[in-house]
Amino acid sequence: MTGPIGWLLDAQVQVVGSPVLVREIVGNAFGLVSALLGLRRLVWAWPVGMIGNGLLFTVFLGGVFATPQAHDLYGQAGRQVFFFAVSVYGWWRWSSNRRQGGDAPAVTPRWATGRERLGLLLAAVVGTALGYPLLAALGSWGPLPDAWILTGSLLATYGMARGWVEFWLVWIAVDAVGVPLLLRGGFYPSAAMYLVYGALCGWGFAAWWRTSRAARTASAPIPPTYSEVVA
Repeated sequence: MTGPIGWLLDAQVQVVGSPVLVREIVGNAFGLVSALLGLRRLVWAWPVGMIGNGLLFTVFLGGVFATPQAHDLYGQAGRQVFFFAVSVYGWWRWSSNRRQGGDAPAVTPRWATGRERLGLLLAAVVGTALGYPLLAALGSWGPLPDAWILTGSLLATYGMARGWVEFWLVWIAVDAVGVPLLLRGGFYPSAAMYLVYGALCGWGFAAWWRTSRAARTASAPIPPTYSEVVA
C-alpha cells in the first residue's frame, strides 16, 4: 500500500537498537491526548482515544500483522476492541451530560459507593481468572499479566465513563503490571507511555479528588442559623 496510510502501516524507527513501528508511537500519542482530555473531563477524550485503539490493535497482534516484535499479546489487542466499545458508551454518556449541563464539564467526579467498589473488585478477580486460561490457550505472550491488563483496563475505562475517582487508581495498577511485560516483549514506546500514564494518573487522581470534594461541599446543606432554630 502506498501513500500516507501505507507509510503509517510500514514505517519504522530504531529505539534502543530495535525496530519499532511508527504506528505504535502514533497510537500511544493518541492515547496520551485522550488521557489529558479525560483529565479535563472533555467529551473529545473518547473519539481521540478510539483512533489510538485502532492503531494499537494492529501493533499488539505482532505475529498476525508481521510487526518487528512478532509477539501476539491477545489481551492487549483485545482490550483495544473493548476500549472501542466502552468508549462508544462513554462518548454517549458524557455527551448527554454535556447537553444537559450546558457549559459545565461532561462529568462530575465522585467516589464510588461501597457496593460499586465491591463490584469492581469482584469483576477484577473474575475477569483475570477467566482471561488467563483463555489467553494462554490462544498462545498469548505473558497470559497472566495480559489478563489483568485487559480486565483492569476495561474496568478503568468504565469507571471513567461513570465519573468514579477510583478509576485513576485502577489505571495505576494496570500500568504497574504493563510496564515490565511490554519491556520484556520489546514494545518500548508502549512501555514508556505506560510510565507517562502512571504519572498522569497520579495527577488525575489528585485533580478528580479535589473536584469531587469541592462538589460535595457545594451540595452540602447549609446548617440553620441560631435565629432560624429558635424561630
